[in-house]
Amino acid sequence: MQTVEHNQPILEVRKLKKDFHMHLIDGRILKPFNDLSFQLRQGDLFMISGKSGAGKTTILKCIYRTYLTTGGDIWYESQAFGRVNIATAPEEIIIKLRARELGYCSQFLKVLPRVPALDATAEPLMRGGVPREEALGRAAQWLRRLGIEESRWQASPMTFSGGEQQRLNLARAFIAAPRFLLLDEPTASLDAVSKSIVLELINEAKAAGVTILAVSHDTAVMEPLADEIFRLEA
Repeated sequence: MQTVEHNQPILEVRKLKKDFHMHLIDGRILKPFNDLSFQLRQGDLFMISGKSGAGKTTILKCIYRTYLTTGGDIWYESQAFGRVNIATAPEEIIIKLRARELGYCSQFLKVLPRVPALDATAEPLMRGGVPREEALGRAAQWLRRLGIEESRWQASPMTFSGGEQQRLNLARAFIAAPRFLLLDEPTASLDAVSKSIVLELINEAKAAGVTILAVSHDTAVMEPLADEIFRLEA
């Protein structure tokens, strides 16, 4: 198993570029960023801040490979495959990295309709081979910790409030203990109590050696946790 020393980069983004072709409007090309470069060290919390429209979420989606890049490289030091260029790696490698090493918490909940919240939370564990009953038990612990009432566990998350959906997203992201975690506005839509719980989770993950890349407008809450802050200009 390959390891990365704390002072060595686990992720190197080099000259990253992502263009969006607005075919349904007037064919214009949007370029949120161009030739973007940065690197993350193992175990650090790297925070990207910037105004809306600067491309923060787009960066996360390129790293998770939800978006294909227009140009540049995203070098990741994986445990399973060694040094991998996420921008160009085969899809089967990306799928395995997501299952074993990469976690992603979106601002928006994306789960199958009519699947109970408990099952949706346990799904990342079951996908990784954890037996169903064990996965459900661990999911219950996470939902309880994040303040989702037990009476709601068998309901569809699509019936949840925005804050409840965000807490479920966070449970799904943290439950599988990924090696590298991408957080998109992790404290959005949360009250003060829920924010404090999320900050505890982030600190615990850092203490366990998880590398975290977070984007956030909530700089007053997130910046004190960051080892490095990258300010993205619009």
